[in-house]
Amino acid sequence: MEYRSFGSTSLTISSIGFGAWAIGGPVMAGEMPIGWGDADDATSVDALRRALDRGITFYDTADFYGLGHSEELLGAVFGNSDRVVIASKVGHRLINDGTIALDYSKKHILSACEQSLRRLKRDAIDFYQLHSARMQHFEQGECITAMEQLRQEGKIRFWGLSLNTFAPEAEAEFLMSHHLADGFQLVLNIINQRALNVIAKAREKGYGIIARMPLQFGLLTGAITPERTFGPNDHRSFRLTPVIIQRTLDALQTLEPMRHRLGITQTSLALSYCVNEEGVSTVIPGIRTPEQAVQNTTEIIPLSSEDMKQIRDLYATQLHEIVALMQKQG
Repeated sequence: MEYRSFGSTSLTISSIGFGAWAIGGPVMAGEMPIGWGDADDATSVDALRRALDRGITFYDTADFYGLGHSEELLGAVFGNSDRVVIASKVGHRLINDGTIALDYSKKHILSACEQSLRRLKRDAIDFYQLHSARMQHFEQGECITAMEQLRQEGKIRFWGLSLNTFAPEAEAEFLMSHHLADGFQLVLNIINQRALNVIAKAREKGYGIIARMPLQFGLLTGAITPERTFGPNDHRSFRLTPVIIQRTLDALQTLEPMRHRLGITQTSLALSYCVNEEGVSTVIPGIRTPEQAVQNTTEIIPLSSEDMKQIRDLYATQLHEIVALMQKQG
């Protein structure tokens, strides 16, 4: 395992991290699934322990994942251990009618942080993120005030923003131009490379970068075909349509000669691409089982400049159109 500095902070983290959304289990926002379907807690605990054995020291969660259950599992396994770096998020909550409310008020952030600390069983959250906050929230200013207060009180060590999936630029530019925050979480994978410009600017300014969705909900593992169906409590049931799956698989055939030449799996190629993008501090595939903890830490290899260029060119010529289709699905 390679270990990297998280931007200009004092945090040193594993280049492959643990995305802890799925272990939160099934949750519905009204009739819309906001989890990954059923999860077995014993298996999740084994996955967390196996990940640490494999050298993973960075764990990313949110108070919205399983409505706190993901944080509870991390707290049960790691507690206040200094062997791991824990990142969490704030800003999403369910209201009584089952819809999702975005709440970046100072009152909510301060209260939510206390609850996350309790679930995580930690004295401080290493990296606390505003969960997809937008420009209007920064212009209102309460969220910035709250995050700085939490840092001053020692309840968080560093803070940042988990950026919008499809339009990450404006909010990142705002924070960088005002010299605020310490890092960003953003979507980066072979299919979706929209955030490359943000990564380049953030690297120059000393921000840490967390690359999420490196496997694009499993599409980049080779395990999903157009015939695949997902349960009604799995968010992929409306995001990964047969058309999106087929078009993606067709486009990715272009990379098969590269993969065979390198002698690695589709998963390894997808993760290696993200790890090799300059400026990325850590890559956080979702991990649900001990087996996935092993798979996602195996054969992460250097890619040549020619290989990286081929992947970027495929995005520019074909994959960007698929990202536009994904955006329409939500």
